[in-house]
Amino acid sequence: MKRDIEQALSSWKKEKNRRPLLVRGARQVGKSYSIIKFGQNEFDTLVEINFELKPQFKTCFNTLEPRTIIETLSTLTKSDIIPGKTLLFLDEIQECPQAISALRYFYEQMPELHVIAAGSLLEFTMSRENFKMPVGRVQYLYMKPLSFLEFLDAIGENRSRKIIEALAWDSLPSLAVHQHFLSLIKQYYIVGGMPAVVAEYADGSNLDKCFRLQTILVQTYRDDFGKYASKVKHRYLEKILFAAPKMVGRKFKYSQVDSSMQSRDLKQAVELLEKAGVILRVKQTSGGGLPLEANAKETHFKTIFLDIGLMQNICGLSSEMLITPDEDFIKINNGALAEQFTAQELLAYQDIYQAPSLFYWAREARNSSAEVDYLIPYRSHVLPIEVKAGKTGTLKSMHLFLQKYHGSTGVRISQLYFNDTPPVISFPFYSIKKIPHLMQRFTETKVSS
Repeated sequence: MKRDIEQALSSWKKEKNRRPLLVRGARQVGKSYSIIKFGQNEFDTLVEINFELKPQFKTCFNTLEPRTIIETLSTLTKSDIIPGKTLLFLDEIQECPQAISALRYFYEQMPELHVIAAGSLLEFTMSRENFKMPVGRVQYLYMKPLSFLEFLDAIGENRSRKIIEALAWDSLPSLAVHQHFLSLIKQYYIVGGMPAVVAEYADGSNLDKCFRLQTILVQTYRDDFGKYASKVKHRYLEKILFAAPKMVGRKFKYSQVDSSMQSRDLKQAVELLEKAGVILRVKQTSGGGLPLEANAKETHFKTIFLDIGLMQNICGLSSEMLITPDEDFIKINNGALAEQFTAQELLAYQDIYQAPSLFYWAREARNSSAEVDYLIPYRSHVLPIEVKAGKTGTLKSMHLFLQKYHGSTGVRISQLYFNDTPPVISFPFYSIKKIPHLMQRFTETKVSS
């Protein structure tokens, strides 16, 4: 399975001032697979140390001296570890905090050796009071589920991906191709972007097996609770795990999860699941300028789930989606799936070296509330994005936002065809990656005028 992260790994290999690479992301998003494939394809040898499978290797890092570590690893693995020719892969590194600390010294004392580390629950190790992170000595890289475009590659729709990647205002797809792309989005809604599920679907399109795999993955996240929370907290984590997918698209309120539970306990569960990468808080911000985080409200947020396939599985929407006509499936669950899809795509095409983040704008006033689904930085200003599940719907909130901040253009994402008439430019769901490129026309027009 080809992943876009492979390009980033190849670029990292060639860097002159290369740092050890620490790949972060939720469990089962394909970190180990991609790194092993990279090591096998681009190095003479790959030495993989999995601290979860082989905890005995932890003692190799009782010292932080790189050459001593390499000598010990070479002896135990019966492999030559040669700088420039070997990729040293330290998997599930959260199980050996000392190995994370050692990355600093690999950078300082043995920079010619290619070292990649990965872990699914790294944030819990890194947030411990007595843990010292090798700040400035490690390069982070964030991995997510397959994007829609990666999904197209996986299911043999390479031509479709090429057409989308080449989108320009003077070379838009025909209406027939547009409808074909929307039908492919329906498949992605059902299957999602978890590699194991996508591989099963690509192998035989057996949706029953895909649904079973999704259920297994959800159970995997439940099984992980014991690794980062006490048994007392398990019930709060489980409540949030199954409530968050059903609350996508609206302001998160603890009282709507379980009114009998204390907000502080549920709040802690939200924070833990966000650390595990299972959910992401989309924070409310003023939208008045960049950076968006500067005016974000920690207590006002929406939630996005890790993967749309897992989300619909938890919500029990699988059978409903299968029988819904192609022109109506995007409206399922009151458009929450459309917001989830849009969020996943926006996250997928963010800078891979930056921690994922999303924001939205809301004005809460009696009889005059308004909300813009997402705000993203675009060049030097804020770009507002509205998601519309149906083919109709007003854009009152968008216009209020543009008026408030004297914005010239906003973006609507829907199943409608392209429309380049300001102030709100319309893009279909499949074109989210191309929005920054296609918006250049309006930025250049504004500058030249």
